[in-house]
Amino acid sequence: MTRAYLGLGANLGDPAAQLREAIRRLSAGALANVRVSPFYRTRPIGVTDQPWFVNAVLACDTDLAPEPLLDLCLDVERAMGRVRELRWGPRVIDVDLLAYGDVRLDTERLTLPHPRWHERGFVVKPLADLDPDLTIDGRKVSEVLALLDTSDMERLENAES
Repeated sequence: MTRAYLGLGANLGDPAAQLREAIRRLSAGALANVRVSPFYRTRPIGVTDQPWFVNAVLACDTDLAPEPLLDLCLDVERAMGRVRELRWGPRVIDVDLLAYGDVRLDTERLTLPHPRWHERGFVVKPLADLDPDLTIDGRKVSEVLALLDTSDMERLENAES
């Protein structure tokens, strides 16, 4: 089995409930030893005129190869009503494959690790909650977190349950 990390985000409907539902759907399949970070309320990036997001990170072990794991993420998004209209726009759910073991991959469909993981507090802070000593692409998560301003992120108590 390989350790994988998935980023979760939503800002339409009830975002915390959407994340919980995505976690339920993902956990019902080929993922084992699932752990979920605390949920955070975060400012949108790119398109800023939209509701704030709720974000979290899911860590799991899986026998799925990277592309089938990506397919699982996309299937969950589709089943939950995700429509891709605007890059960085509002969404009912977003599930990104952030890292898959030590695999480095760059295809038309998938880049691993996620090319911008280290720039995004809404990814790095939840990753650090789960595994501060994790190293992705030569960068230790806790050290990357120390370089980012996450002061506008609000931890949502008990949102993940």
